[in-house]
Amino acid sequence: MSVREADDPDLFARIQEQNLLRQYDLLANCVEIGLTKGIEAFDKYTLWALNAAAVANIAQFGGRFREQPIYVGKHIPPHFKEVPNLVDQFISVIHELWTIETYPTTLAAYALWRLNWIHPFIEGNGRTARAACYLLICLRHGALLPGKKIVPERIRDDRQPYYDALEAADRHWEDGQFNVELLAAYLAKLLRQQLLDV
Repeated sequence: MSVREADDPDLFARIQEQNLLRQYDLLANCVEIGLTKGIEAFDKYTLWALNAAAVANIAQFGGRFREQPIYVGKHIPPHFKEVPNLVDQFISVIHELWTIETYPTTLAAYALWRLNWIHPFIEGNGRTARAACYLLICLRHGALLPGKKIVPERIRDDRQPYYDALEAADRHWEDGQFNVELLAAYLAKLLRQQLLDV
């Protein structure tokens, strides 16, 4: 069962907002588990669960990797057959750099960019990437962080710098470089705003 936005925009919007609340509850559980088990708790099953929560009742393939082509504006994500391996590589990078990378938002920025770049799901990729990003921020800080409006919500409210930073990371990647500094700085700014707004 799913509701299409074109058929009932108001119902679709209500379901989407309720899904975000459910996703946040799940995210809080993921933070608690991650604080107990360590970074190994950040895995594809976590991503599947966060995606399923984000798109419940608005997409029929929530929590499953896409098995068809998808297009996102000017970005053409990788072929769907590459998605499982790319996600495994992505998670491996997070695990390998966890104890090495010291800047508090770099790995979160990498997660935010890379998940959007891979676009592993049919629907809800941005919501899932923002949740994964915030999960890593909380794990890096050792707590579910306080604030009236958390980083994913602040991204939704201030999208142009987010899009610009994603595009900058894409350009670096196309040039054979890994650089998410602009996105990491943007996240650091939003995190400071969140923590000041307790």
